[in-house]
Amino acid sequence: MNSRIIFLSLLLILSSFISSIRSEYVVTDYGIIGDAKTLNTTAIQNLIDQVSDKGGGKIIFPAGEFLSGSIELKDDIELFFEAEAVLLGSKNPFDYKKVVSKDTLMTRHNTALISAHFRNNIKLTGFGTVNGQGGYLALALDSLYYSNPQDYFKISRSYNERRKRPNEGGRPNLIFFNQSKNIQIKGVTLKNGAEWVTKIELCDSVEIDQIKLESDVYWNNDGIDLVDSKNVRITNSDINAADDAICFKSHHKFSYCENIYVSNCRVRSSASAVKFGTASHGGFKNIELENLEIYDTYRSAIAIEAVDGGFVDGVKVRNIKAINTGNAIFIKLGNRNAPGAVGSLKNVEIKNIDVSVPKGIPDKDYEIRGPMLPFFHNIFPSSITGIPGYDVKNISIENVIIRYPGGGNQAYANMPTWRMDGVPEKKESYPEFSMFGELPAWGLYVRHVSGLKLKNISLEAEEKDYRPSIVMDDVKNSELTDIKIKGEGYPKQIVVKDVKNFKITNDEMVEVILNNLSSN
Repeated sequence: MNSRIIFLSLLLILSSFISSIRSEYVVTDYGIIGDAKTLNTTAIQNLIDQVSDKGGGKIIFPAGEFLSGSIELKDDIELFFEAEAVLLGSKNPFDYKKVVSKDTLMTRHNTALISAHFRNNIKLTGFGTVNGQGGYLALALDSLYYSNPQDYFKISRSYNERRKRPNEGGRPNLIFFNQSKNIQIKGVTLKNGAEWVTKIELCDSVEIDQIKLESDVYWNNDGIDLVDSKNVRITNSDINAADDAICFKSHHKFSYCENIYVSNCRVRSSASAVKFGTASHGGFKNIELENLEIYDTYRSAIAIEAVDGGFVDGVKVRNIKAINTGNAIFIKLGNRNAPGAVGSLKNVEIKNIDVSVPKGIPDKDYEIRGPMLPFFHNIFPSSITGIPGYDVKNISIENVIIRYPGGGNQAYANMPTWRMDGVPEKKESYPEFSMFGELPAWGLYVRHVSGLKLKNISLEAEEKDYRPSIVMDDVKNSELTDIKIKGEGYPKQIVVKDVKNFKITNDEMVEVILNNLSSN
């Protein structure tokens, strides 16, 4: 009896071992060639289909450069890239197929090098690279527009005449996962997308860990876009993108981004490092950011926006170090979807932030930089703004240092506090830290806010600025504690107008100028 049990146990172990061997497939055993010349699209797709039909497995790319057009992952598929392996995106736009949606939930980008739709248990892992060759691909689309417009519009839906370049809707993503569950992207390098590099839409249970993302070869190269996705972790990664680096979006009124954790990442962007929106039709709930290193970023280190009728509720930001960054914090409630309903923005906690804003251009070393502003301006402050009748609510900012170059000059651009009513509302405009033009403060501008706590805030201006440090306009229930301001001339002024229940507790001397202060 014991011998029989031992035999059966050995048989089971052997069967399990054979099964595990069979679940790994090296692509070169299936006619897939890594010479950077042979187009392997059909061969790779056939292998993915066969492996998925057998119950799934690991498809291994060994050393080599494997050229391909669009491939689609199926259930229980892992693409594993060894250290010298490269999946090379084709430069030919006709090698990228349009995704045919099973329902009406597909939005915008409908081509990709690697896609998955309505799939479970999919992985991109290993130590190799997925290189979309996006600069070449985008230029090929651009040339096609001029040489053969009819063929161009078979591939792309539109063309951006304003910049004389292919619109983002027509260029393939590097990765596009839609309405899928249990996703892992780990260890790989994602490189040179023609457009958004990684788009995760309406997905659940996503892990992105230890990746390196490099994509500044063309316009609109967002790094990671999470669209209405839930239960997502982005950790231990290095992200360098020509557009927004980590971006939460909500394209669907019925859904929203929820339960997202971002930690221990190094981030560089020619736009904003971490951004909520711009698309904000549904919303954003329970999102945590911590331990981020941000550098060489043109726009905001942290941008939180609700402008399309959606909501922001429950955001925690902790332990952020940002150097050479154009703006520290931008929080904006707007109504870009007018005459539709106004959304809401509330319950945001920001703690332990250290930001250095330069006098020069933060992203000057980018190969492809974002567009420069078309008007003269002094350095922009951080800002928290709602719109008339709709306040941003319950904002807590603590232990923050923001170092500014100062040097604001009235002769260059001028918005004195006595005419702060002239700051435009721009409630239907695209949200951006520069959207109001010149602002009357150099450190922080607050308008249409209810429930604001500022504690242990240090604002530093290296050179004299004509503006006060903080301006608050139409603010209710604000509490300022331990505000430290360093600078020459007027910077130590805090100007408040039309405020209710304003309280400041300070050890250091800060001049508060009250304009139409209400005690009600």
